[in-house]
Amino acid sequence: MPEVTPFSRGNVEWLKGLSLGFMDDAILRSDLALLETVDAQVSVIEEKIAAIAAEDQCVRLLMTMTGVGYFTAMLVVTEVGEISHFRDEKAFASWMGLVPSVHQSGERIRMGGISGPGNKRLRWALVECAQAAVRFDPRFRGLHERVSRRRGAGCATVAVAHEMARIMFFMLSRNEPYRGADGGMVERKLKSMSKKAFDGLRN
Repeated sequence: MPEVTPFSRGNVEWLKGLSLGFMDDAILRSDLALLETVDAQVSVIEEKIAAIAAEDQCVRLLMTMTGVGYFTAMLVVTEVGEISHFRDEKAFASWMGLVPSVHQSGERIRMGGISGPGNKRLRWALVECAQAAVRFDPRFRGLHERVSRRRGAGCATVAVAHEMARIMFFMLSRNEPYRGADGGMVERKLKSMSKKAFDGLRN
């Protein structure tokens, strides 16, 4: 396939252009038709979620953070409930499962991978957001580079996700937007959400 993402638009077009023989062609066309149906259903659900998210001020607040779209923001708001349930940012990050484990032997302390317990849905979502954030946000990119030199790119991405979780706690607690927000990028995200929300309300 020409692209890494299996079912990207480019790969789907590439698959449509294949000629595999009588029976294999029939199977491929059937699978592509099924994929198109599933994509349409996913699009409808995304539009309905956007319609709900557009009315939530906490969602709009979280979307000011680089790398966070309406879907992740809505997931955070839905899963968290009241931010006052958490005593501090450390408890919040721990609940998300984004706190590294600590191994101690005598006087030697070693930081391990992220701890097993936690909200796996949010952990996955924040790690995905972190990958986008390091591309566009100098703060997160700098953190990623520092940790990557010591512990590798994977741990660096988790470190960025952990920092994003900590910042989210303060944003929600203080009702403040992300201080490093890119105004133009935030506006584009909000416009995209509004368009999907309009389609969700219309359909």
